[in-house]
Amino acid sequence: MNGPEEVRARLEETGYLVDDGLAVACFLALRLHRPLFCEGDAGVGKTALAAALAEALGAPLIRLQCHEGIDASQALYDWDFPRQLLHLRAAEAAGAVDADRLEGELYDRRFLIARPLLRALETCPSVLLIDEIDRADDEFEAFLLELLSEFSVTIPELGTVRAQVPPVVFLTSNRTREVHDALKRRCLYHWFDHPDFARELAIVRRRLPGVSQRLAEQVTALVQTLRSEDLLKPPGVAETIDWAEALDALGASEVDAELAVATLGSVLKYREDAERARGLLPAALQGA
Repeated sequence: MNGPEEVRARLEETGYLVDDGLAVACFLALRLHRPLFCEGDAGVGKTALAAALAEALGAPLIRLQCHEGIDASQALYDWDFPRQLLHLRAAEAAGAVDADRLEGELYDRRFLIARPLLRALETCPSVLLIDEIDRADDEFEAFLLELLSEFSVTIPELGTVRAQVPPVVFLTSNRTREVHDALKRRCLYHWFDHPDFARELAIVRRRLPGVSQRLAEQVTALVQTLRSEDLLKPPGVAETIDWAEALDALGASEVDAELAVATLGSVLKYREDAERARGLLPAALQGA
């Protein structure tokens, strides 16, 4: 892509709306082959950005979902032990006697299971999403440092695999813990904030074109009001879209207090937040 404006236009064609700062960050990630570290609350569009850019580039999205205890074998590669064992038994049944040759066959590429990181290195072009890196531990972060610097990995039995063209890499964090500076230094950085009313309404209208204008405006205004309250988990843009979609599925063209309360499960995921919202909705609807 030739510049931030083209990035913005291509992303908007997929239905993902970006501001100037994010368009520049995406362009630099593409031009400089640098990972983009996306941080912010859950539901603000970090994961959706990777999917939208993959669609815009016509490249596959390869996703690694991080979790506590994730290790290199789950992220990079592993050997298919059951298939290796079957091959060994078949070779023994056929009377194979060359132990060195048999061992070499067991560690052939066909028995290697490529996990997301290795698939991204071998797939050109590709978009690699390392999702919720804040859920992983320090050891996994350290493992990523070299891979993101060199875009290569050494498999002892097969040699070095190096990306012909580095994948476009997105790392996301919901900031449940601080990610180490060493990893952040290897990345470009963008903080995802909740959008203002106009941008959020535009996102809802783009994602749900069949929803009435009045319903989209009311839902967006209500979510903006809920975010200003002291909730355990303020709703993100994803919840705004879910709420509008739920109300539209019920045949609503606008929101009333009864429908809003009945569908709160689409937007709030904690009992305490839902109870607080029930007391706020009547007054909030009057201003929506």
